[in-house]
Amino acid sequence: MDIIDQFSLFYTDLASMKVDELSNIYSQDIVFIDPIEKHEGIASVENYFTRLLNNAKFCTFTIHSKQATEDSGYIVTWTMKFTSKSMKWGKPISVDGLTLLKIHKDKIVYHRDYYDLGQMVYENIPVLGRLITKIKRSIG
Repeated sequence: MDIIDQFSLFYTDLASMKVDELSNIYSQDIVFIDPIEKHEGIASVENYFTRLLNNAKFCTFTIHSKQATEDSGYIVTWTMKFTSKSMKWGKPISVDGLTLLKIHKDKIVYHRDYYDLGQMVYENIPVLGRLITKIKRSIG
């Protein structure tokens, strides 16, 4: 199984993943960026996932496509479904996004997620979510 298949399998059910297995797919000097934070090094990424998983009841990814790039990388499109104790009263939230990966020596050395933080967070906080919905309606 190549690294991109391992990545896809790993993210299928994130809530059941084992944080200590991150080093099977990520290099020790991984640069991991998402709209919330930037992490450098496997220890930082492991700490990040430990915090994330403590707040999620479940988190799954459906991988839609994996496209190789010219520079030893991949673009992966996905939909994440998760629940959080602190958002949307624990009801499921769905977020579409894509990940840019760079591979070196069968390990991921660069991981950058692109997704709408509003769709993921702001729209799912009770009072703020209603306000954002109202603003979107007034614009459209």
